[in-house]
Amino acid sequence: MIKFSSVWAGGLLMAAATVFAEPSTATVEAQIVKDLHLHIAELADDSYAGREPGTAGEEKTIAWLEAAFTDLGTTPGNKGSWFQEVPITSVTSASSAVLAIRGPDFSADWAYGEEMMVATQQQVAATGISASELVFVGYGINAPERGWNDYAGIDVTGKTVVVLINDPGFATQDPALFNGNAMTYYGRWDYKYAEAARQGAAGVLIVHETDAAAYPWEVVRNSWSGANIGLTADNGNRDKVAIEGWIPVQQAEALFAASGRDYHASKRAALDANFKAEPLQGFTASVQLQNTLGSSLSRNVAALIPGSEHPEEVIIYTAHWDHLGVRPDDAGDNIYNGASDNASGIAGLFALARQFMQAETAPARSILFLAVTAEESGLLGSKYYSENPIFAPAHTVANFNMDNIAAGNIGKTRDVAVVGFGNSELENYLAAAATAQGRTLVQEPYPEKGSYYRSDHFSLAKVGIPALYLTNATDSVEHGKAWGDARLKDYTANHYHKPSDEYDPAWDLSGAAQEVLLLLHMGSELAGNRDFPRWHQGVEFAPVREQSLNEK
Repeated sequence: MIKFSSVWAGGLLMAAATVFAEPSTATVEAQIVKDLHLHIAELADDSYAGREPGTAGEEKTIAWLEAAFTDLGTTPGNKGSWFQEVPITSVTSASSAVLAIRGPDFSADWAYGEEMMVATQQQVAATGISASELVFVGYGINAPERGWNDYAGIDVTGKTVVVLINDPGFATQDPALFNGNAMTYYGRWDYKYAEAARQGAAGVLIVHETDAAAYPWEVVRNSWSGANIGLTADNGNRDKVAIEGWIPVQQAEALFAASGRDYHASKRAALDANFKAEPLQGFTASVQLQNTLGSSLSRNVAALIPGSEHPEEVIIYTAHWDHLGVRPDDAGDNIYNGASDNASGIAGLFALARQFMQAETAPARSILFLAVTAEESGLLGSKYYSENPIFAPAHTVANFNMDNIAAGNIGKTRDVAVVGFGNSELENYLAAAATAQGRTLVQEPYPEKGSYYRSDHFSLAKVGIPALYLTNATDSVEHGKAWGDARLKDYTANHYHKPSDEYDPAWDLSGAAQEVLLLLHMGSELAGNRDFPRWHQGVEFAPVREQSLNEK
């Protein structure tokens, strides 16, 4: 069993000499920071071409991951293999697409990129909508347990729905309505597309507003252009809507005005549970997509430290290795290096693996370091793992996820930001580790982003595995909270999902090291005890966890 003592030095929790071969606390911190710099610099190099799945950038990336895990002394994690193959299909829609909106005395042809973004999950050579009737369905939510159904009394079969981003709680800031400022899964774009498909719609146009989405239009444009990657589907995803689209709020305002409505008044009306969907009479949408398809096998990379006493039980650390690749149509720098997102999380896996491997005794339970593919394409690698697990969920003790841990380079902080605050008993372990660091737990800085539903831990949570995701705290030890808030906002506005997310050797990675040490502490404690943490009562993932534990 790996044991820790509460050693506080320089703002970081350091392991006692009984864990590592008697290094000083400064040596431990220095090694973690060194590992972070080393691997971020490597994986964010232009030669990796933005680490897009299914490209030469993937081949170079997974070769580096295998070599680095081998050098650390870990073993192949998937029945003797370093890899778990993930069948993916890329759909690249021509950027010449035009969204034609027609109505009484109204005609608009919205251009791809600036005035709209359209894509498809259908894995077909061509798809689209033609003169599809437009219907405003508010937030596009069907939540019986909340007494809410925006589709009540309306048949949208074959039609195109216009949908608001986020959920009603954000718009009202009323904690009694959904989760108030904290986004629920009902506010996520992937839920809205999926629900529209269940309702029979042919297309979806989500209205983008920066505050409600928590990112600017450029993120939509950059994320939805180029190849859209999905798990290869036997039915070609023909059960999905033909067109998944976004429009800026300015386009929505023009559309609603042309139909005799005020967009903002309709938006306010949609905040009532009794809201009724509004057909935009006489208004239709048409767009055709010509698609280039490509199928390949991408790979999750799995490295294992087998447990010495209970090898069938596992703690999983996850981080995604992929980013957005290269955008040939972009002027200037068109390589999306993803230094913080998420070379930093992968670097954290290596830093953790080194510390576990240097421990005097092996963990009693197994430790799996899982570098997953295609997170940027909809959590595909982690989704595939959750459906084809190496370790059964009932034998998976916990998941700790690292994503974008270097964002803003804020350095050491007084707080620990928890995404999905209050979800599970894992926070008891986190509270103890944070207290030893002299830090306090706080809710994530921007709960309206719905971050709990946007990274790979969500795939594991959906099959019941308690999953903890920390995000960038902002109360800087050196500069204060206002400075930290400004740094994180600057990263989101100017670097997130942009070519400028590049590595700088001057980065202060001491804050990222704080996170790595917290995760090391918690994983080590769980690896050495017999606890199986649970979700708190009322959390949506609790029932499946209880069922799996009862059946094992």
